[in-house]
Amino acid sequence: MSYRVAVLPGDGIGPEVVTEAVKVLKATGLAFEFTEALVGGAAYDAKGHPLPAETLELCKQSDAVLLGAVGGPMWDKIEPVSMRPEVGALLPLRAELNLYANVRPAKMIPALADACPLKGNPKIDLVVMRELTGGIYFGRPRERQEGGNRAIDTMVYSRHEVERITHRAFEIARQRRKEVVSVDKANVLECSRLWREVVNEIAPQYPDVKLSHMLVDNCAMQLVRTPQQFDVILTENMFGDILSDEASMITGSLGLLPSASLSDAKASGKVFGLYEPIHGSAPDIAGQGKANPIATILSAAMMLQYTFGEDAVAARIESAVEKVLESRLRTGDIFTEGMTLVGTSQMGDAISKAVQA
Repeated sequence: MSYRVAVLPGDGIGPEVVTEAVKVLKATGLAFEFTEALVGGAAYDAKGHPLPAETLELCKQSDAVLLGAVGGPMWDKIEPVSMRPEVGALLPLRAELNLYANVRPAKMIPALADACPLKGNPKIDLVVMRELTGGIYFGRPRERQEGGNRAIDTMVYSRHEVERITHRAFEIARQRRKEVVSVDKANVLECSRLWREVVNEIAPQYPDVKLSHMLVDNCAMQLVRTPQQFDVILTENMFGDILSDEASMITGSLGLLPSASLSDAKASGKVFGLYEPIHGSAPDIAGQGKANPIATILSAAMMLQYTFGEDAVAARIESAVEKVLESRLRTGDIFTEGMTLVGTSQMGDAISKAVQA
């Protein structure tokens, strides 16, 4: 049996980092069927749409999706806005594939502790569980009025949307340290009051998991004050977008952190997911072999864990990454004096060899 993976390299450094992730997956010895398709700006240039119908259909017929990155300044002025890569590809992918649960781990790798900008290099090991298909990014109306001088974005959440992401957060917490902090703005926003109400209703179904609540502004402060206090952070779409990037930077680099966007289990029993690094397309270094592929490689490890149930193989990849970093190999974004500077493909080669070993 082989695992069917839709490979969407995308734009900028996307093709470079995805190539290395595929290389590492092949090094595991598992059987994969990789099928590549266009997405983002590259798709717009070739097909006139950032998410061609054939790309979406491939994703639907696959067990999982591996995505690089989309967007760049050359597509920022496309009109209508719905044809720009981030709006016309990422948001529809999430909606069409029902990718409502975004899992973003932020873990301090011991070999990179000195890259942490926080005093004392605290031990950080947390997960941000971000609701991904509701909230202000998807609410309607969303428009410009009065000749473009007035703008409206609408935040909308239903009870069902909050329920399903809450269950996912508690299930993941059960596999970790059994603590959930639900983050909202319930002192101001009606959506947040519904959010807190639903989370409180569901919590008793998980008596082994400790629940607490935190306002989003306090959470942002606490992440830089004592990040080690967090296990699983459960929050809505926009808050999760911001907090997960903050969490990534306190571990050292955007180039290190993976993510999984999960749907429900298919008839086969596999949990469908899209896996991607949290960084962008970095067009300023595209094609130069400078990109750090580790976040994409770790995203591939998450795919093995969450979609294919290959926990042991996923752990092999994570261990290989740590061993390579312990050997002092570094891409430019995490390079410091005394380390060995390597390029994108060299880092991928080293991790692949460590996986095989």
